[in-house]
Amino acid sequence: MSNLNHIGLDQAQSEQLVVSLNQLLSSYQIHYMNARSFHWNIKGKDFFELHLKFEEIYNDLLLKVDEIAERILTLGGTPLHAFSDYLTQSEISEAKNIVNGQDAMQLLLQSYSQLILKQRSILNAAADANDEGTAAQMSDYIKEQEKLIWMLKAYLA
Repeated sequence: MSNLNHIGLDQAQSEQLVVSLNQLLSSYQIHYMNARSFHWNIKGKDFFELHLKFEEIYNDLLLKVDEIAERILTLGGTPLHAFSDYLTQSEISEAKNIVNGQDAMQLLLQSYSQLILKQRSILNAAADANDEGTAAQMSDYIKEQEKLIWMLKAYLA
């Protein structure tokens, strides 16, 4: 009996990647809802600028949520799909009642920093499993988010 999954990767390593990707998916879902909340509830002199930026961010996050879920399926797993699971699995906390732009941007910065740490861990595990698909996905996300972190830090300076 083979220990390879349907795409030729080690089954046990793929199952571990699915666990990590589901944790990442959960973090993305909470991060998405936080960005959505910032978009809806932001107030103040930077409203117009930040309202548009938060929309750009949550639209990008929504795409990534779908891509991560599809990668989980590709590896033979089942993506988490209940918000209660997201709340328990996420490494990002819910943000409630944030109306100040500086506070929202600081929380975005913290969340992206957490995502990058998790994605680096998944990247390393994917490399160990010879899983080029997951590794490439994580690498792309990290590269994009490193630039975004730089921009968020510049905004907050």
